[in-house]
This record gives sequence, structure tokens and C-alpha cells, in this order.
Amino acid sequence: MKTHRVLLFVSFIIVLTFSSFKKGEDFGNGKFVVVLDAGHGGHDPGNLGNGYKEKDIALKIVLEVGRQLEKNPDIKVIYTRKKDVFIDLFVRGQIANKANADLFVSVHCNSHKSQAHGTETFVLGTHRNETNFEVAKKENSVIFLENDYEKNYAGFDPNSPESVMSILLSQEEYLDQSIMLASLIQDKFTHSLKRKNRGVKQAGFIVLHQTVMPSVLVETGFLSYRKEGAYLNSKKGQQQMSSSIVKAILEYKNSLDKNVNDYSIVNDTTKPVELITGDIIFKVQIAAGANPLETKPYNFKGLEGVSRLKDGNVYKYFYGASSNYDKIKGLEAEAAKKGYTSSFIVAFKNGKKIALVDALKTATN
Repeated sequence: MKTHRVLLFVSFIIVLTFSSFKKGEDFGNGKFVVVLDAGHGGHDPGNLGNGYKEKDIALKIVLEVGRQLEKNPDIKVIYTRKKDVFIDLFVRGQIANKANADLFVSVHCNSHKSQAHGTETFVLGTHRNETNFEVAKKENSVIFLENDYEKNYAGFDPNSPESVMSILLSQEEYLDQSIMLASLIQDKFTHSLKRKNRGVKQAGFIVLHQTVMPSVLVETGFLSYRKEGAYLNSKKGQQQMSSSIVKAILEYKNSLDKNVNDYSIVNDTTKPVELITGDIIFKVQIAAGANPLETKPYNFKGLEGVSRLKDGNVYKYFYGASSNYDKIKGLEAEAAKKGYTSSFIVAFKNGKKIALVDALKTATN
């Protein structure tokens, strides 16, 4: 019964998401379309750490990112807002979906009662720890400022971990690309700007689950940390953060342009192997990145039985393989204990990857 309830909820989310998405419209005229989303706005100021306004800083960074990207003739930039106005979260997703966007990038600033500082970039996923849940809950609480939020979000409760956990299923198709972009953004922040790296994380942000393309939410730093807040509020800081995001987006786009048809599967010896065929097979994806690694235990915190797949320019790494969903859930938990807290389950049928929601439907029939 629990599985059926989750699938029913996920089905509603998929219908809600695609209801604003007209397949086949080409708003970019063949260009690479990037939708930039400045968090908060209008009567929603976001966090006010040290007296700074998140909504203003996020907007300035987004406008600068857009200004730099628009110099590239192959890129079309669309903004969810270009001024200080309040935009419903589901409308932000509609803007991206109607544009047939290739990327959705939402920019925010963090806050905390401690001396926490540094950058972190989120992709859609289940909350692996209480900290991630609190960040998502804070950003998702914006829906209470919207009119008819009960109707628009089908009873979604941002304060409930159970309510948020199931939304991952509806966006699994884009998770690998989202992780790749998020990793590139964090890499630029860390190595180019020497910002403290808080990593790529997963959490259930409503604004990300409304989109049907690779999507990330960037927390550019903590306004509540005085030194970092002053940096983000400065023109220099905003320009540097913007430039790093731009470089990451361009690197992501270039990697796709170079490797659109490269697809192979390798095992521990890096020789091509055939996926298990027949019934549905579940695996745990533990990592993804632009660089290949040997699938030896020492590269994966001691985990044995890791396989590698190259999809486009993204190398994906899987732990285990089983037709038993309960068993693979156990392997997912095992991977999490090893430190792979953003791991997730994927499904294959007859050697081809399928959506997890479809695999679960088949399994319950």
C-alpha cells in the first residue's frame, strides 16, 4: 500500500509539472537555453543575515551571470525575474519548462545561527541528513507566501521528510547531468575563488522538482557569517561568484557538445561488458563525474563490485546489481555508511536504463 501511495503522489507531481510544458516548442531557436532564477523577491526578502538581503544579492549575481552568458551567441538566457518582484515557485518551473530550457540554475544565499560558512550546490533528491532537510525546509517555506499554495502543490508539506522524499522519482532522468553541473560549480568556487567547499548535496527543493531539465540550486555563501556576508554584498564578490558560475555552465555545455553520442559500459577491468538482461535490475549509483576512475575498491572507500558507465561526457559509477529492490535498498544504505550520502537507486530493463518509477510500477504489478 505504501508503494502505491508513493507512486500515486509521484504521478500527480509529473502531471502537474508537465501541464505547463508544451513539447516541441523551440523558444531558443536552436540555442542552448539557460534559465536563471534569483531566489526570493518582493515581499519575500529571503534571509537577512547581518542586515543583508538575500533577494537583492541573488538578483545581482543572476543578472551578472546572464550578462556574461549573453555574450555567447549560442546561448539564450531567460530570467525568472529581473527585478524585485515575488514569483511563485511553481511559476519559476513553468518559465523553464515552457522555454524547453537546457539548464535551470537557481541562486540563493545561506544563513545559520552558527559560524557556518562556504558554498554548497544542491540537486534534487531525498534528505540524507537533518542539515540538508533544514536547508530545503527553509527555502520551501516560501510557498506559504503564495496564494492557493495547497492547490498548486497538491498538499505538499515542506516540513515533512516523507512528503519530500518521493519527489526524487519524477526527476531521476536529469540527476546525473545536474550532479555534473553542480560539481563544476563547486570546483570553480573552490579552486578559482578559494571558497570553503561544503560539497554537492541532495535535498527536496520544490523549485527544482518543478523543472524538467538538469537543475541546480546554488547556495553562494552564508550572509550570517560576517566576513562572507560582506563579500557577497560587495560588487567584487558578486562579480567573482558570477564568473565562476558562468565558467561552470560553459564547461558543462562544451562537454555535452564534444561527447553527445559516446556511451559505453565497463567493469572493474575497464573492458566492455554486457548489462544483466531480462528482468528489471536495480543498481545503486554512488558517483558521477567528468573524469574516469578505475573501479577498484580503493577508489570507492572500500566498496567492491563497482561498475562504470559512460553516458555522454559523464562517467557514472554503480554499486551492486540485483532484481530484488529490498536488497538494493540495503546496498544503498551500505553505500551511505561508507560516505556516499547522495547515492540513489537506478533501474535497467533488458540492458537499458528506465525510470525508477516505471520499474517500481512493473514490480508491483
